[in-house]
Amino acid sequence: MQIRPKRPTVTVTLPGPTLGVVGGGQLGRMLAEAAAPLGVEVVVLDPTPDCPASPVARAQVEGDFDDADAVHELASRVDVLTFEIELADPDLLEEVQDEYDVPVHPSPDTLRMIQDKLVQKDTLGEAGIPIPEFRRVDDAADLRDAVEEFGSVMLKARTGGYDGRGNVPVTSLDEIEDALEYIGHAPAMAETFVDFVREVSVIGVKGNEEVRAFPLGENVHEEEILRETVVPARTSDEVTERARDVAYDVLDQLDGRGVYGIELFETESGEILVNEIAPRPHNSGHWTIEGALTSQFEQHARAVLGWPLGSTDLRAPTVSANVLGDVDESREAELRGVEEVLAADGVSMHWYGKREVRPLRKMGHITAVGDSFTSTDDLLASARDHVDSLTFDQ
Repeated sequence: MQIRPKRPTVTVTLPGPTLGVVGGGQLGRMLAEAAAPLGVEVVVLDPTPDCPASPVARAQVEGDFDDADAVHELASRVDVLTFEIELADPDLLEEVQDEYDVPVHPSPDTLRMIQDKLVQKDTLGEAGIPIPEFRRVDDAADLRDAVEEFGSVMLKARTGGYDGRGNVPVTSLDEIEDALEYIGHAPAMAETFVDFVREVSVIGVKGNEEVRAFPLGENVHEEEILRETVVPARTSDEVTERARDVAYDVLDQLDGRGVYGIELFETESGEILVNEIAPRPHNSGHWTIEGALTSQFEQHARAVLGWPLGSTDLRAPTVSANVLGDVDESREAELRGVEEVLAADGVSMHWYGKREVRPLRKMGHITAVGDSFTSTDDLLASARDHVDSLTFDQ
């Protein structure tokens, strides 16, 4: 789907404007890397001194994501604001948008809706978008009712969870108290457990009246953490088309420009159900740096500035694989085995600049790109072999 774009909202002249980003982790780092060739400078806000994005950003404002003074300082120094983490405060973003006349994209209302998983699912359900059955959980009685109605459920804290944190399966009534304890008795929702064939995702982009989507990716998880993304997804053309249609329907419900990660379940019958939405570049879109004509990070910069979007076409079959902390306890990060990765044709290394490695913490990723004759199964095996060659063990 391609719609003729309007004139950009920020005039395209070089050097370009300054983009403010709430969050300076690996997403902010890769966003700043992608913005630089466009002549766009980036200022990030992050509580971690010398955060991962700081070596490539123009500057860092040090402060918590909900620190009013820090957010005001950031807004005063930039032309457009965005965020790379859902912990950004939508009320503060709304406030500085009005005070400094600085556009915020995606919109604070979209962030507010997505931050609360129950509100997110209510919004999608009311729009007729296919989602798993769910119900609100405020106490043990609500969770008991959900288990009795659905059988096995996934209990999800409504706010704050990521990478599986804040989520816990509940398969029997005996597990109710432990599950509520696990999420700290936070407001929650219970979603019927989906026996899916695979999880897939679409990285969608909303520009200035221009909407595009990258090819469908297949996500491989272990212990609730994304390990690899395979593109194109190993599924049928019919499922691929259905997933893209659902993704475009989701994008219709979201206000504001930018990149959105849309996670989907494919069921045994080929049905597509929306799992969750991220209002930012997404881990399952990291493959686009080498594997697509325009990366998700460059697209996000273009989109939030109101500039024309780039092509989302696939260069070649691609697999990205996360480099996770293989340690039992936190320690200073020193990655070994990098030479083997760098020596491999078609394999790229991305290091996120985190000084401390923790168990299963995302420290980087590698990307393996094939050609028109390379099978995704072979690429996946290659990517796994190269990740396995990397270690933080001393």
